[in-house]
Amino acid sequence: MARSLKLVWASSRRQRFHTGGSCFKGRTGAERLWLMRHLRDPFVKAAKVESYRCRSAFKLLEVNERHRILRPGLRVLDCGAAPGAWSQVAVQSVNAAGTDPSIPVGFVLGVDLLPIFPLEGATFLCPADVTDPRTSRRIRELLPAGRADVILSDMAPNATGIRALDHDRLISLCLSLLDMAPEVLHPGGTFLCKTWAGSQSHRLQKRLTEEFQKTRTVKPEASRKESSEVYLLATQYRRGKGEGL
Repeated sequence: MARSLKLVWASSRRQRFHTGGSCFKGRTGAERLWLMRHLRDPFVKAAKVESYRCRSAFKLLEVNERHRILRPGLRVLDCGAAPGAWSQVAVQSVNAAGTDPSIPVGFVLGVDLLPIFPLEGATFLCPADVTDPRTSRRIRELLPAGRADVILSDMAPNATGIRALDHDRLISLCLSLLDMAPEVLHPGGTFLCKTWAGSQSHRLQKRLTEEFQKTRTVKPEASRKESSEVYLLATQYRRGKGEGL
């Protein structure tokens, strides 16, 4: 993990991109701006070097490096897993592929509405809606002992372009995962979810504060500075099936 992050820092210090005019032909102004930003993004380059499926891998790598939420032997539920970059990081971190026989072997289950290309060490449930009760039952069937030690969520709704509406929909997605947690998350477990700052954030933060011993807001370096995207990290889950607050 440290090597991956160092690649990003080194790349960001020596960004010199020479793009031919052909790649911009026929594109709108907004598309050109996006493409230029993409080409200048050191996380995009590092993801290719390290064979991660997308740049978002570095968000989880940084959170894990700072807070050690993924360890060998843990069971991980990755919600909104496509294209599989977070599952890649999780497989490596919990030894889900059994690469190192000297440490415990973990388990990674990824769920998404979109198809996900197979990954050694991960089980994918797709296409599947994680908010559907039928999916919740299937998740419990697939997880060892029916429980996860860590729930990860990089989910986001399809953008409407209406910021307040998109924010509300993402908060609702995160709350739906918390509704599922008593049946799935092991007491003492960890919950990490993406959200966008906005008027309804307090609802999610309140739930996390009630149900976990510690909560914090994190914004990894790979989250673009101009984005309202932040991650909420909650640890030491207090609840379990049949238990009250």
